[in-house]
Amino acid sequence: MYYPLTVRDFLDRAETVYPDRVGVVDEPDQPAPSLGSLTYREIAANARAQAAKLDALGVPVGGRVAVVSQNSARLLTSFFGVSGWGRVLVPVNFRLSLPEIEYIVGHSGAEVVYADPALKDKLDALDVPHKLVLGEDDDLYLPGAEPRPWAEPNEAATATINYTSGTTARPKGVQLTHRNLWLNATVFGLHMGIGDRDVYLHTLPMFHANGWGMPYAMTGVGAQHVVLRQVDGTEILRRVEEYGVTAMCAAPAVVSAALEGAASWDGEVPGRDRVRIIVAGAPPPTRTIERVLDELGWEFCQIYGLTETSPLVTSNRMRAEWDDLSAHERAQRLGRAGAPALGVRVSVDAEGEVLTSSNHNLDGYWEQPDETARVQAGGTFHTGDGGYLDDDGYLVISDRKKDVIISGGENVSSIEVEDALMSHPKVKEVAVIGIPDDKWGELVTALVVPDGEVTAEELIAHCRTNLAGYKCPKRVDFVDELARTATGKLQKFKLRQPYWEGRERQVN
Repeated sequence: MYYPLTVRDFLDRAETVYPDRVGVVDEPDQPAPSLGSLTYREIAANARAQAAKLDALGVPVGGRVAVVSQNSARLLTSFFGVSGWGRVLVPVNFRLSLPEIEYIVGHSGAEVVYADPALKDKLDALDVPHKLVLGEDDDLYLPGAEPRPWAEPNEAATATINYTSGTTARPKGVQLTHRNLWLNATVFGLHMGIGDRDVYLHTLPMFHANGWGMPYAMTGVGAQHVVLRQVDGTEILRRVEEYGVTAMCAAPAVVSAALEGAASWDGEVPGRDRVRIIVAGAPPPTRTIERVLDELGWEFCQIYGLTETSPLVTSNRMRAEWDDLSAHERAQRLGRAGAPALGVRVSVDAEGEVLTSSNHNLDGYWEQPDETARVQAGGTFHTGDGGYLDDDGYLVISDRKKDVIISGGENVSSIEVEDALMSHPKVKEVAVIGIPDDKWGELVTALVVPDGEVTAEELIAHCRTNLAGYKCPKRVDFVDELARTATGKLQKFKLRQPYWEGRERQVN
């Protein structure tokens, strides 16, 4: 008999097999009032109560529910309480400006928006039928109520729409199905060796590609979730020590924070020979990887993926053959995107673009059929990243063919930043590029041809009126002209060259 796979199966299994195990630890810090520690039985009860609330609000199967929140147990519950009964979860980056949030909520057609109390001002400004503040008056749940069953569970149905910056000025809504998320979670769990003894620290926001992937995998095997709302090196190490953390996904800024915390830690750094730190995107510099191995004593795991691939494409973990190598030699081998994950095909076309095929690639971009057709041309997904396969069959990311900068683990559309800068009357021309930075990976940098007297501070402040802070330039360099082709097209590879000189790749 055919049995459709849905994300609710992960929580159903945890409730059945591990009902009294603490499933999530949510410390009582701000902005949202904490739910404290919840067992898997309690998480499942809250998910059902949330689904019952959506029933009461009249949200149909397929209706979109947006959530704008920092990490919390309530947010974790929403991954199951929304999609588990057939609605579509839309995780929104809480760092975005109000105009950016308005666009995503409006474009997705969300009927309900949940938000942290700290984001209540933004919530009040949104034009949606239902607005709920997390943790206030328990409006998120109908305690004790049982939701209407999802009459026809469908693994091909959209489970989430995750917005990502890309080659256009507006973010695109990546539609991921229940099957996409199911396959990715199980393949990821296999490659990372996760099980019911694991304790996972949520250092990445759950709207992030590796933030929203982990609730499913870790819940399904009965692992424990530990919530972290804001990145702080000392707090990361304290939670590692107090809760016995064994794994975390990390952006370059998280790795830097952990290393900074270790430098001032009193006593032996916790988690040595126990913690797996999983870093996504282009690998950090070899020296940073070496420091993780030496100073923290944590296993370093490199993965590569995109929101559109939900997200795992390649994985690079420590191999037995490397045990006798020095930390520097191990770091060099770990500084690659990795080997294709199980069930994933990776190739590089004649122009150097990385292509991938799998059963967990996106279903499409929400309401953008032309963009969907473009990235799926030829029956494979076009990543927009440049790279090559080395002699070991490992993928190495060497360049970024699309206009995207990855800073602190977040995608930034250079076109979006250029549009914001060009709206300033004293900007004649502009090109936005990423330049190497050990902490952030890449630093958003604007090369500006001015039209009159203007300062870098003035231009950065101008960007902040319409863009999230992490998207705004951290550096502005004034130039007389920008390199262009004979037809006037910007040659960004030439603009990047001076900043990346001496490095083997033009991504970080």
